[in-house]
Amino acid sequence: MVEQNDLAQASSLEDSVIFADNPEPRCACLLVLDVSGSMGFDRNGEVPIRQLNDGLGFFKSCIEDDTLASLRTEIGVIAFNHEASVIHDFSTVDRFNPPTLTASGGTIISGALELALDMVEQRKQTYRDNGITYYRPWVWLICDGYPEHDTPSDWERAKARVKEAENDRQLAFFTVGVEGADMTELDSIGGRQALKLQGLNFREMFQWLSSSMSSVSQSQPTDAVSLSSPEGWAEV
Repeated sequence: MVEQNDLAQASSLEDSVIFADNPEPRCACLLVLDVSGSMGFDRNGEVPIRQLNDGLGFFKSCIEDDTLASLRTEIGVIAFNHEASVIHDFSTVDRFNPPTLTASGGTIISGALELALDMVEQRKQTYRDNGITYYRPWVWLICDGYPEHDTPSDWERAKARVKEAENDRQLAFFTVGVEGADMTELDSIGGRQALKLQGLNFREMFQWLSSSMSSVSQSQPTDAVSLSSPEGWAEV
């Protein structure tokens, strides 16, 4: 039987080898993706979850096209409905295998936020343990609903943690609402206004995100990076 300790040691050793082979600074980009049942509803002949899956593959190809970003960007994926789980740990694009998401269940956002914050902190500790410089991580929440089954206390605690992390410049948090999302609730997460996706323009959104990762990768970890307008994929 494989013990949890053995798995942790194996993972730590694998990280050490990866960082030895590629000691470039890292920018962690964590995608927190809504896979609740409503993401599977047909909307004018298109299904959000299918377009999102297509967008994930497109995101990988965009990052691959930029040599420096492909070395420095690490992508992780959390999927959530009535529960949240890590479905792809952080990795550079050469090791990123875009998952095929399926839609089912209700929506609990607070658990996904808590898991995302913990995952980012763990990754930053891994960077520090291996002497790797890192940029401020990005967390990218995509949701088409509202905190349907969150308790008020869980929802407020999770939002407070996000705001505290942003205020302390521990991460940059972005929220994207898909058609049907409660934008007022999504606006209350973090310090940035939530962006509403135009239609199902996931490809355009991921193109913007990959361009932003390219800009970050070409900067120094302490630099402020100017981002282009999301006009073209988001309602601004």
